[in-house]
Amino acid sequence: MNDHKTDQQTPCCEEGDLDKPRSNCGVVGIYGSPEAAKLAYLSLYSLQHRGQESAGIATSDGEHLYRHANMGQVADVFADERMFDQLPGSLAIGHNRYSTTGSTVISNAQPILVKSKHGPIAVSHNGNLVNARSIRKELEQEGAIFQTSSDTEAILHLLARARASDMADKLREVFAILKGAYSITMLTRDAVYGLRDPQGFRPLCLGRRGDVHILASESCALDLLEAEYIRDVQPGEMIKLDKDGVHSRQFAEKRERKACIFELVYFSRPDSRVFNENVDRARRRLGKNLALECPADADIVISVPDSSNTAAVGFSRRSDMKFELGLIRNHYVGRTFIQPEQNQRDFKVRVKFNVVKGIVKDRRVVVVEDSIVRGTTLRQLTSMLRKAGAKEVHIRVSSPPIVAPCYYGMDFPTSEELIANKMSVAELCTYLGADSLEYLSLDGLLASVPHDEGGYCTACFTGEYPIPPERIKDKHDME
Repeated sequence: MNDHKTDQQTPCCEEGDLDKPRSNCGVVGIYGSPEAAKLAYLSLYSLQHRGQESAGIATSDGEHLYRHANMGQVADVFADERMFDQLPGSLAIGHNRYSTTGSTVISNAQPILVKSKHGPIAVSHNGNLVNARSIRKELEQEGAIFQTSSDTEAILHLLARARASDMADKLREVFAILKGAYSITMLTRDAVYGLRDPQGFRPLCLGRRGDVHILASESCALDLLEAEYIRDVQPGEMIKLDKDGVHSRQFAEKRERKACIFELVYFSRPDSRVFNENVDRARRRLGKNLALECPADADIVISVPDSSNTAAVGFSRRSDMKFELGLIRNHYVGRTFIQPEQNQRDFKVRVKFNVVKGIVKDRRVVVVEDSIVRGTTLRQLTSMLRKAGAKEVHIRVSSPPIVAPCYYGMDFPTSEELIANKMSVAELCTYLGADSLEYLSLDGLLASVPHDEGGYCTACFTGEYPIPPERIKDKHDME
C-alpha cells in the first residue's frame, strides 16, 4: 500500500463558494487495462467538479492492492507521474471527495483500503448512509476500531463480518443493513464491483473501450477515454467486472426511484448523461420553462457562470431575448490568494467574477441562476452589475427555493442557514438588490425532466424525505 499522509485539515473551498450547494463525490472503476491507474486518473480528472478536497486511486495486480490518496485536486495529488509506477495492475478504482459525512482530513480520503480475512478490499463511495451513526455505535460496542470519521468505513467493517462465502453474497448481506444513497465502486484482487442503491439517488454508468470495462459517476469520464457509454447501472443492481466479462445481479429489490434532481439542476456536467438523460437537454428545458413561468421585460439574458449557462440559453431562446456573456468567471482561483489589506466583504466574489461593462451598461438584465443557498454571492453580483451601469437587474432561478438540508450526499447547510427559510421571495429580492426575483415552480422543475425511468428526490425543495434520516445532523456528526 502506498499512502502519502499529512495531518493538517484542509478547507474544502473558499468562503465565496459557500453560496452554492457543494457537490458530493465522484467514483470510477476500471477493469482490463495494463494502464488502469492512468485511466482512473483521467476519469477522475473529468469528474473533478464532483469533489475537490481529496483524490485517490487503488489498483490490483491480481495479488496485492496498492493505493495512493492525498488532499487536493486530481492533478495535484498525481502531479508526479512516477506515482503511477507504484500503482501497478489492470484493475483500479478511484475517488474524488467532497465530504458530506466526516471531516476534511487525509484519513477520510478515499478509496479506503483494508486487509481482511477475505483478502484486501478497497471501496469508493458517493452518497450518504443515513443509518451509519447507529451502525457505527453498534460496531464500536462490539469492539470494532474505526480509523476514519467517514460513513464509508462502516461498509468495510460489515463486509469483514459478513457470513456469506461469495463476495457478491457478502455485499448483498451488507447492503440489506445499510440505508441511504450510494453509488459504490469496490476493488478486490481479481474483480471490480459497482453498486447503486435501490432507489437510485446517485448516478453510476457502465462503459467500454475495447476489452476494457469502465464504471463512472458520469458519462463525461467515458468521453475523455473515448469509451462507449453502454448504460446506467440500475437501482439495486450490482455489476461485477472480472476475467469473464460483465456480470449483473440484483442485490436489492428495486424501490420507487428517487434520483437526485439536483444532479440535473446543478451538480453534473452539462456534457454528461445521468439517469439516462442528457444533462444539457434537461437544463435547456429548465430555462425554457422558467421563461414561460417567470417572464421578464428586459433587454438581455446573462448567466452566473458556469453552472447556469445552459439554463440561461434555454431562457433566452424561449423568451426571444439575446443571451450575452455579461459575467466572466476566473477559473484559476486557487485555495489561497493575496487580499488587499482593507476589509472588503465582496473581494472573493470579485476575484471569481467580473462584469463585462460594455454588455450590461444601460441595459435591463435578466440574471439566470440555478439555485440560491445563502444569497451572499448573488447579492454581490447584483451590486457589481449595477455599478457597471445595468439599468435593471431581474433574477430568475431555474429551481424552486431550497428549504431543507440534504441527507443523501449533498452538503446543504442546516435549515437555519438557508435564506429561503428566513425571507419571503419579496424580502429576498430586496436583500439581493434586484428589481424582481422569481423561482421555477416545483411542477415546472418536474416537467423539465423525463420520467420514463422513474421519479426524483426533491426533498431539498419540499422537506419530504424518501428515507427519513436518523436525526438532524450536520456533516461532522460522525466525528
